[in-house]
Amino acid sequence: MQWSAAIAVAFLTAGIVAVHAQNNFIYKAPTPTDWAALAKLPDFSGVWEVGFGPPAGGARAGGARPGGAPAAAPGGARGDAAARGAGAAPAGGGRGRGGGPQLTPAAEARRKELQAKAGNVQDSPAANCLPPGMPGIMGQPYPMEFLLTPGKVTIVIEAYQQVRHIYTDGRPPPDDPDLKFHGTSIGRWDGDTLVVDTIGFSPLTELTRYVSFSPKARIVERFRLTDPDTMSIETTITDPEVLAAPSVSTRTLRRHRNWTTAEYICEENNRNSVDSSGKASIDLTLPGKK
Repeated sequence: MQWSAAIAVAFLTAGIVAVHAQNNFIYKAPTPTDWAALAKLPDFSGVWEVGFGPPAGGARAGGARPGGAPAAAPGGARGDAAARGAGAAPAGGGRGRGGGPQLTPAAEARRKELQAKAGNVQDSPAANCLPPGMPGIMGQPYPMEFLLTPGKVTIVIEAYQQVRHIYTDGRPPPDDPDLKFHGTSIGRWDGDTLVVDTIGFSPLTELTRYVSFSPKARIVERFRLTDPDTMSIETTITDPEVLAAPSVSTRTLRRHRNWTTAEYICEENNRNSVDSSGKASIDLTLPGKK
């Protein structure tokens, strides 16, 4: 019996190692040629803000970021962040052409079923500090910083202190990806456009409220500069089990050359609450004013 158990454990371990090896690409130290090639790519570096905000370097209206976080001061400095769990945009994809994601009949029925079960509960997973995941994390009203290194584009997102890795080193998409909030992103350069293909989403990631991705979901993004401090991101979401048609959206990012990203701790000074009936509320009282 012990011998059989040992064999079973050996086979299980070998399987895990094989999958792990399949899903990983061997890292190679960049060469001077790699760094020289990187210098010829479009300049995506720096801190970017989603939406149609003020000109680069300017402060937000009212001088504060959503959730009570102070806006960037000259030189990129900011005061202490407050209410980091408040004011975050809900999870979900951007609006597609035609007024939003067009769900399959089965997905729409499932959405209505889950919505009915939820009753008066207005909480979303984000209220419990779960990150929105893809593609919602790319539309949060907080800055994000792009870091370009040979073979990889790293996006440091202030909201929920999330990090996306986009691999541009030529590795293929994994056959059996780990399911993650951001999925696994493989990128390539098409002229001056970064094309990113993402698969493998956690079942906790919502496309829209009460609608999660299927294992067949895929997100393709096209990042390009439309002027030195403006970036356009076109996002196409396909999922044959959930979407009746591809969901396509475009958002604009504006570069702020004197900003840095702030620390975001979702549970610190959390202003969200839920009453006994399940109704969600938020306390917008400024710190020190109670």
